[in-house]
Amino acid sequence: MWNKIKLILKSLKQYKKYAIITPIFMVLEVLFESALPFVMSVFLDLSIQIHDISQFTDVISHSRLPFDVSLLGLIIAMIIMACLSLLAGILGGKFAAKASVGLATNLRSDLYKKIQSFSFANIDKFSTSSLVTRMTTDIANVQQAFQMCIRIVVRAPLMMIFSATMAFISGGSVAWLFIILIPVLGIGLFFIIKKAMTIFMKVFKRYDALNESVQENVTGIRLVKSYVREDYEKQKFSNASNNMKNDFVKAEKIVALNNPLMNTTIHLSNILVVGIASFLIATYSSVVSADGNVTIVNDVLSIGQMSSLLTYGIQILTSIMMISMIMVMFTMSLEAVRRIGEVLEEEPTIKNPENPIYELSDGSVDFNHVNFSYKSDAEKNTLSDIDIHIKSGQFVGILGSTGAGKTSIVNLISRLYDVGEGSVLVSGKDVREYDLKTLRDNVAVVLQKNVLFSGTIAENMRWGDLFASDEEIKKACQIAQADEFVEQFPNKYDTKIEQGGSNVSGGQKQRLCIARAILKKPKILILDDSTSAVDTKTDRLIRKHLKEDIPETTKIVIAQRISSIEDADQIIILDNGKINAIGTHQELIKNNEIYKEVYNTQNKVGGTK
Repeated sequence: MWNKIKLILKSLKQYKKYAIITPIFMVLEVLFESALPFVMSVFLDLSIQIHDISQFTDVISHSRLPFDVSLLGLIIAMIIMACLSLLAGILGGKFAAKASVGLATNLRSDLYKKIQSFSFANIDKFSTSSLVTRMTTDIANVQQAFQMCIRIVVRAPLMMIFSATMAFISGGSVAWLFIILIPVLGIGLFFIIKKAMTIFMKVFKRYDALNESVQENVTGIRLVKSYVREDYEKQKFSNASNNMKNDFVKAEKIVALNNPLMNTTIHLSNILVVGIASFLIATYSSVVSADGNVTIVNDVLSIGQMSSLLTYGIQILTSIMMISMIMVMFTMSLEAVRRIGEVLEEEPTIKNPENPIYELSDGSVDFNHVNFSYKSDAEKNTLSDIDIHIKSGQFVGILGSTGAGKTSIVNLISRLYDVGEGSVLVSGKDVREYDLKTLRDNVAVVLQKNVLFSGTIAENMRWGDLFASDEEIKKACQIAQADEFVEQFPNKYDTKIEQGGSNVSGGQKQRLCIARAILKKPKILILDDSTSAVDTKTDRLIRKHLKEDIPETTKIVIAQRISSIEDADQIIILDNGKINAIGTHQELIKNNEIYKEVYNTQNKVGGTK
């Protein structure tokens, strides 16, 4: 856990100075605040001794201070001390806020950058809802805990120690009352915290469940409505929310016992201090008369000392309660620290080599007896003995049933995952030897789940090439058969795309994503079932333009429709993670039963129309 704390504290960076300055001001605040009751008690004792207002500014001796003072001097001193304590508290709070907010800002940024560096294997380890919770709720808890650590964690123990010290200096043996009461309060608070923390630890899992419910419903709102499942999903969300509420209420009820326990202990200490101090003052006080002036003398305890003891008692006991609350917050934050630390400590499974290659000469692809599984301890490989050789500029089709491993193959080309055994070569070099950015810039992938971001069509296209001209964007859209419908929009390429591309159809979204990939001018273009939502005519036109306009680019197309790949230079048939056959359309239609069956089914050969 300490390693995770140190890892998180690295995010302080430029805010480290505020984290260092804050405790200094807390020490100053405590010093002045602890000294005030003592000076007040001296003032009270000396004021009892004067019998004429004219003596207010006179220097009075025999005080408990190491020097003689006047009442006016004491008042001025107390005002200065109060102002300095207030100033130190304000500055401490200001710098603590800057340090904690700065830590949260940097931590959120560092966490986001870390997630961006993850491979698909790393991302598979954490759920999306859990990552969202870690970047929001968990960081907020760490921010609050850190602010308390550099402020209250310094202030509360120091206040307890200084107040206890001053209580003994001011009240002598009477101060032992507080030493007796401290364990009583401490033991009670310990059991309260222990009981509450068991419940608080469950809350973080409730957060994940709640975020997961929200994410699923917002993402799949159309599906929810089409199946008329609104009531079911509302009840599901309500259950998750109520579970979290019940845990919080239960824990807060236990924590709420802190206040009555604290108040009872404070009242008990006040009663004991007042009772014992009154007895000592009444028993050991004597009257001294000199030159007609009467003075009450008590060498054991004075009224002023009793007053300071009451104040110090409250300060000591309040500090203990603050420490207990800190422990609650700190324990809660430790779970948040653990969860955030898990992400920060996670090492990307895919990294740049020490001396990476920064150039691809062509788009040739070779799979040399590749075995692959998504988990190292999997009983069965996802891909087994994959041996494929694709020349640069070829059009290659991949066909297979669901779960056959089609997407897994293309994920290995752009090194979204690493092979378990064997090797994948691009342009004659192992993909593990390339600079990741260079490799992925030259391997454009249009995935099954097409994603468009909020912004204009042109802005979405420039994800492929940030500096692409309007003419280049238009040309890419023409190849992808997207220009036709884009030109029909009133604002054409300045048309606003809503979040997730909800204001364009599935086929339009696919064509825009293909155009975006073409803008990268890649050596290898992979279309992972990316024309499934377009009609066969448009599909044919896309293939035609891909061949004619980017002939040197290797084109790998995963498809469910044979019509999308029947003119490919070679077609790869996958079955259960293994290569079943490789050949052209004519070769496979004659010699491969799987291909022939799919072809006959899709073209209704031998069946009724």
